[in-house]
Amino acid sequence: MLTANTDGRRPQDLCNLILAACLFISPWIFGFVGEAMPTRNAWIVAVALALVAFAALSAFAEWEEWVNLALGVWLMAAPWMLGFTGNFNAFWTHMILGALTAAVSAWAVWDYRHEPHATA
Repeated sequence: MLTANTDGRRPQDLCNLILAACLFISPWIFGFVGEAMPTRNAWIVAVALALVAFAALSAFAEWEEWVNLALGVWLMAAPWMLGFTGNFNAFWTHMILGALTAAVSAWAVWDYRHEPHATA
């Protein structure tokens, strides 16, 4: 679903872009770059999150926010699914950035569904 008014999405998409950058550099900042699984996961999800955020900034579609929401939920599930719950820094980085990503994306979906849409 495309909408003519993308101004309401820009703050959330910019937030997701910032969260993607934070996630990408987090292995170096929080010192878990030596562990392959959490580092690779952070990098892959950060790139996916950034690509979807860029796409949403250029031409908003609701599915992009749902993808970002799913990526946020994945970040929170990843420590258990990929087996790095024992790494305190990687665990909390994924949990906090995942929760923030999911919250921002849920806000964008809620905002989209509660605004009047232009019909083409």
